[in-house]
Parts: sequence; structure tokens; C-alpha cells
Amino acid sequence: MSGRGIVGILLAAGAGTRFGSNKLLHPLADGTPIAVAAARHLAAALPDSVAVVRPGVPELEAALRAAGLRVTACPRATEGMGASLAHAVRAARDAAGWVVALADMPFVLPETIRRVAARLAEGAAIAAPRFRGERGHPVGFDAGYRDALEALAGDEGARAILRRDAGRVALVDCEDPGVLRDIDRPADLA
Repeated sequence: MSGRGIVGILLAAGAGTRFGSNKLLHPLADGTPIAVAAARHLAAALPDSVAVVRPGVPELEAALRAAGLRVTACPRATEGMGASLAHAVRAARDAAGWVVALADMPFVLPETIRRVAARLAEGAAIAAPRFRGERGHPVGFDAGYRDALEALAGDEGARAILRRDAGRVALVDCEDPGVLRDIDRPADLA
């Protein structure tokens, strides 16, 4: 089982306004910046991965490159997650599919990411992890979703696609609580 031809996408273009500072560079307990931990896990599972950032954050760009990701700045990042995801898919448009991870979810295990990619490689249209009955992240899309992903705009990301095609989502049961744990506020690190 491998994620051959599957590209990882790390969405790291948000402003993190609820956090109060650049949360993606905020250190975890071990000193690793939040986004770098997420990037390392994604790169460990999918060595061909791209991070999308907003322009003007060179420290984040450098840190994500050092973690092993290709980095692309989305000029429309202020429009929201949809614009950033569309930009990232265009940057890796020849992929057989994409596993879309969030930079503020540093606790997702590489093995979980590998399993989501493997479900895509096995023929799933959409794949996502499920922990104790709840769907989490990252979410994988096969190449049949290229046009729909490239057309995204606004701040909803791929939620509309997931609602519309809920019956096509292959859930991957896992024992990884990290698939549900995102960091929006400093209290989320406790």
C-alpha cells in the first residue's frame, strides 16, 4: 500500500487571527513550530508535498522548505482557504490525487496520512480518517476532483464538495486523536 502519485498539500496560508499571533510559528512543547510539526508528518508520509502560504511570511516559507516541502505563495490567500487550496492543486495539478492537511493540526500521525493516501491509491474518490466515529483530517481527493478543487474560492475550503459527495467518502478508521485536534487558540495547546 502506497500513496504513489498522491501529492500532499499543507494549507499554511491562514492569518491565525484567533490565536493572537502567527500561530503557525508558535512552538509546541518540544520547541517545534506548529506548522513545521505538521509539515514533517506530511513529508514523512508523502515526500512529494507542497505547502501553500500567504505572501510576505519568509520565516514560515523557510521553515516549511527545511521540513521538506515545496512552498508556493498564494497571492489570493486573504480570500480564504478555498483560494489557497485551489492554488495548491494548480501547483500540483498532474497528481493522481491530493491529501489535504492543515498546518494547525500538528498531531496527525504520518501513518494516518499514509493510510488516507493508500485509500486513494486503491481507488477511493475521497478518503478521510475517522477516530471514534468522527471524521477528521487530512482529507484526500482523487484526480477526478481537480476541476472542482481548482475552482474553489472563499473561506469554506472543500466543505461543499464533502457535503455534496458525502456518499463517496471512504472512511479510514484509526486510533489517532490528532485527526480531530486543531490549534486555534493558545489554550488548544494545553
